[in-house]
Amino acid sequence: MMQATLKAIEYYLPERVLTNEELANVSSQWTGEQIESKTGIAERHIVANDEFASDLAFEAANKLFERGACAAEDIDFLLLCTQSPDYLLPTTACILQDRLGLRTSAGALDYNLGCSGYVYGLGLAKGLIETGQAQRVLLITADTYSRFIQPDDMSVRTLFGDAAAATLVVAEDSTNTVPAIGPFQYGTDGRGAANLIAKNTGVRGESSRNGDSQSLYMNGPEIFTFTLKAVPILVNGLLSHANIRKDDVQMFVFHQANQYMLEKLRRKIDISPDKFPIAMRDCGNTVSSTIPIALKRVWQDNQIRTGDRIMLVGFGVGYSWGATLIRWEAD
Repeated sequence: MMQATLKAIEYYLPERVLTNEELANVSSQWTGEQIESKTGIAERHIVANDEFASDLAFEAANKLFERGACAAEDIDFLLLCTQSPDYLLPTTACILQDRLGLRTSAGALDYNLGCSGYVYGLGLAKGLIETGQAQRVLLITADTYSRFIQPDDMSVRTLFGDAAAATLVVAEDSTNTVPAIGPFQYGTDGRGAANLIAKNTGVRGESSRNGDSQSLYMNGPEIFTFTLKAVPILVNGLLSHANIRKDDVQMFVFHQANQYMLEKLRRKIDISPDKFPIAMRDCGNTVSSTIPIALKRVWQDNQIRTGDRIMLVGFGVGYSWGATLIRWEAD
């Protein structure tokens, strides 16, 4: 039986680092220590003025190729998850196809999702592979939220960092009855769209900007309330759908929103701390890349082993949420 299997992950963080001490100099209300205590973040990486989502995506993908996970010419399909594309048109994935040297017979597309984007991307990759449309899918997440943030807006500037991650998903013949990726649970509630939004962007935003900046707005209390309500239902729904118990899952990798929210979720769902990594102290909330970055880090730290079952949970802007299970088979 042919199964879509996650085989490799790499990520890239831009060189520029924004520390809590620098942020504390902007606002006298918080010290560097208070920012870390509240968010779990000590620093975040920020793109340079001439650096964009495609540049981060290019670097992450090249790390995957350079380590020998696959060659550029092996890729059948490129999926790029970003909410900060280089242009509204052309599609940034098309630019990347050329820049990375992928075959012209490869498919390539962008999809616009934030914190749930990695889970959705794995669902798309699985569909492409298990319907015979592709053998090797390159799934890239890349976001530069710093471009939407005002310098004095501590409500979001303390949280978000820029990053990209590249994941190789391949077709493998397997007799294992446990799927390597899946099943999935998804959810959408567009009534929450206004609670995390860069309003003066896109075509509608361009028509009403009137000189205003492309600023990111977040209603933190509403996002928090949504998360505490939706995510436990999502986790329990996936466990029920897969007909397994929490004890059957070796690791729960959630979207790395902020430490306070994650700890609230962990306690509410009753997940052991040793099964619940928090991996954002040196990079912040990198939106669509938080889950693959955390996955790569727990693998490097020997916290997961080949064959382990891992639950991935994404949630946030949209509102959009999604969860899946993977069987760890990455190199």
